[in-house]
Amino acid sequence: MTLQYRHEKQGTARIRAAFPGEHGAYSELALKKAIKRAETVACPHFADTFAAVAKGRVDCGLVPVENSTEGSVNQVYDLLLQHEVIALAEVFVNIHHMLIANPGTTIEDVKRVYSHPQALAQCREYLASRGLEAVQSYNTAGAVKTLKEKKLLDSAAIASEEAAEIYGMKILARKIEDKTDNCTRFLIIAKQEMEGRIREMLGRNGKYKTSLVFGLPHAPGALHTVLAEFAKSGANLTRIDSRPTKEKPWEYVFHVDFEGSTSDPAIGKMLERVQEKTAFLKVVGCYSVASE
Repeated sequence: MTLQYRHEKQGTARIRAAFPGEHGAYSELALKKAIKRAETVACPHFADTFAAVAKGRVDCGLVPVENSTEGSVNQVYDLLLQHEVIALAEVFVNIHHMLIANPGTTIEDVKRVYSHPQALAQCREYLASRGLEAVQSYNTAGAVKTLKEKKLLDSAAIASEEAAEIYGMKILARKIEDKTDNCTRFLIIAKQEMEGRIREMLGRNGKYKTSLVFGLPHAPGALHTVLAEFAKSGANLTRIDSRPTKEKPWEYVFHVDFEGSTSDPAIGKMLERVQEKTAFLKVVGCYSVASE
């Protein structure tokens, strides 16, 4: 894996922060929104980003976890369980997709469109209405980079306006997402020993949210007994999702977000009761709720 470094301001970078994709990706935009003075490190894929953080090659990383149109980014949730990292902040970014092509290409020339599967899905209606073939790429900005390198004149990419600027490409159409309120939620992740430094840089404000992942015994009512503990404690669940364990068919792990802080004694006691009812419990992170 080759990490690509980019200094935002020469001599002022305080930390190195990784993101999945190429420079100009939406993840990099979210990272710069959250940490303005950072040296951004481009990693090709989600797994590379987690590995860079877990192995200490960077101080922290940022990954997308869910989109308001297309839902959860499942691979990221699997990686949150696999790696010894914690979530320290959430970041929301409004996603506006651009149709980008090489200079000289007109919108009439375009036969196929490259982008990350999530971006293609978020522009599904636009592509279908124009009869354009959707071609999956590893990243939005990476699709733009590929178009430029291969000099494809009958194709376009879906990516950010910043990606078009970085690679010197042409924007054929703006805001082609199917939903005007298209938004993606990201998490900043780091190793436990980096928590203090990253939290100090991010600051704290407002309400808190906690993210958990847990497994359940294969028994009737197991999930109900766990969810009942949240209800008894008055903890408001903001998200619940399940993912296959990938170890045994038809067994699942559950990802839960709820409002509240692990520093609250009442929440701490609730988590103790939840742990007693689960096969395992991992606190992914506790962080202040982001302003959307």
